[in-house]
Amino acid sequence: MAVDELDTRILRLLLEQPRTSVREYARILGVARGTLQARLDRLERDGVITGTGPSLSPAALGHPVLAFVHIEVTQGHLDDVGEALAAVPEIIEAFSITGSGDLLTRVVARDNAHLEDVVQVLISLPGVVRTRTEVALRERVPHRVLPLVESVGLAVRS
Repeated sequence: MAVDELDTRILRLLLEQPRTSVREYARILGVARGTLQARLDRLERDGVITGTGPSLSPAALGHPVLAFVHIEVTQGHLDDVGEALAAVPEIIEAFSITGSGDLLTRVVARDNAHLEDVVQVLISLPGVVRTRTEVALRERVPHRVLPLVESVGLAVRS
């Protein structure tokens, strides 16, 4: 989807001031509230804006251990295993991947012993051949999208 300069300004504002009202966003951007609402609706419809809820911290919820678990799956069972992963609350993301393994999951745990328990649950799922776990030591670049939005905005102006 193509975004223009106003879309870029809207997205930047949403990321920098997520708790502001639509009326205030319109005032800051110098556009009519109806124009802003139409743009927001289009950005949501086109899948650019995918949510409006708060970002939650698993660590603050008592799950400070973060690990990436690679899962190798028996041929023909990728969808089944993917569905089974959705039932494991400690899995906060899962992706089909290329390379070593078939799935990459992002797993949180209370401590290393709990992480081992979660990995044992994964290993016991029908269709899972083996797993490989990598524990994150420290977050170096937090999840972010603003630099990408700015980059897209620069490309629009060029």
